[in-house]
Amino acid sequence: MFTDHADRAHPTETGRSLGRRGFLRSGAVVAAAVGVGGPVAAPAEAAPASAPAGHRRVPVDRISIQLYTVRDVLAADPAGTLATLADIGYTRVEVAGTAGLTATAFRSLLDANGIRATSGHFGIPQPFDAAAWRATLATARTLGCRYVVHPFFGADATGGAVRDAAVWRAFAQDLNRAGALAREAGFRFGYHNHHFEFFPLADGSGRNGFDVLTSTADPRLVHLEVDLYWSWRGTADPVDVIHAHRGRVLQFHCKDMNLSSGFADLGTGLIDFRRIFAQSDVAGVQEYIVERDDAGTAPRVPADALDTAAVGYRFLRNIRF
Repeated sequence: MFTDHADRAHPTETGRSLGRRGFLRSGAVVAAAVGVGGPVAAPAEAAPASAPAGHRRVPVDRISIQLYTVRDVLAADPAGTLATLADIGYTRVEVAGTAGLTATAFRSLLDANGIRATSGHFGIPQPFDAAAWRATLATARTLGCRYVVHPFFGADATGGAVRDAAVWRAFAQDLNRAGALAREAGFRFGYHNHHFEFFPLADGSGRNGFDVLTSTADPRLVHLEVDLYWSWRGTADPVDVIHAHRGRVLQFHCKDMNLSSGFADLGTGLIDFRRIFAQSDVAGVQEYIVERDDAGTAPRVPADALDTAAVGYRFLRNIRF
């Protein structure tokens, strides 16, 4: 649950400078990476597309960004960073905390920039606590979210993957409890994957944690936010995941993979997004969410995240599938 910080000073108009400087810096990067006014060019090392480009487009009002991508610049300059995202073209974001502000103050900044926090990452209590979860849902309501998504599960105490089916089953039952309360409060509740879900279970059954989670969690209560990078990293073809869970994949996390299996900006790596997006109707996807996990992690610096945001938005605006 997010913690409100009522004593945190509200950002002022002067706080917009950091974000706008970053945006000006990113303009040159965007021009180089995607071309002014034209479609994104595939990099030399990118895998070739599996089929000719079609005429379908990502609806502009379904493009979003996970604010974890810009977490460092957002914490330093909430007002400026949100203004920059609005300048890029974003009208939706997915929250992951509120940059040290109260939910009410953060919502005011979003409103001032014409941005809606349509989705948010909110971890369910473990062990499950209905009262605490209702309080989290109240925060999500203040922020204006429609979707609430549990962001992470599957790592054991050593940092390895959970391979016990009983652990996955118990967690999925908690997802059902959380989803029922979320639906009662008017939200759509989802689960976001990493790669831990796709490790084989220790029981020799040939199943993995994702199999147990998705078969135990009620699809009427728990949708899927499929992270396309982490699915590939777990050697699970996102197209196969989509076809196994038709109509249940309401959100995509869109991030690319470089030659070393690390993160890359959209359109500069190996993932064939046209092939995946061609399955959007089968998935039932409602949001295409830009994300990159390594903001501010060497050799990247925090301002690089604004470049990622700009390149990602332009990629989703230009891709045809």
